Amino acid sequence: MYIHGQNVLGIQVDSETRCAHYHKEIDRIAIKFYCCNQYFPCYECHAQCGCGQPKPWPKNTFYEIAVLCGGCGHELTIEQYLHCQSNCPNCHLNFNPGCNLHAHLYFETEKDS
Repeated sequence: MYIHGQNVLGIQVDSETRCAHYHKEIDRIAIKFYCCNQYFPCYECHAQCGCGQPKPWPKNTFYEIAVLCGGCGHELTIEQYLHCQSNCPNCHLNFNPGCNLHAHLYFETEKDS
């Protein structure tokens, strides 16, 4: 599905990037996966519809744009997303703070080092 001009792949993706797995109002980001350079709403959608070879973004690439706000279409760098206080710096809509629990699936973390 094209959302704000970006192709977001997944299961039952809506107009703000919610999917079959994560569909609360605050579930409104898509993450571009490092392994295949495609946006998905979540790691489960990537597992079902993606390349099958998930890899987290290395720390030295955190300047790359890899997060899409489903509310306004603003794209954030990984660094911006990790420091945005759970809301879009452009439209100020809230993101799900629970996504932090899965950050290691998307981004290289301290425990990966």
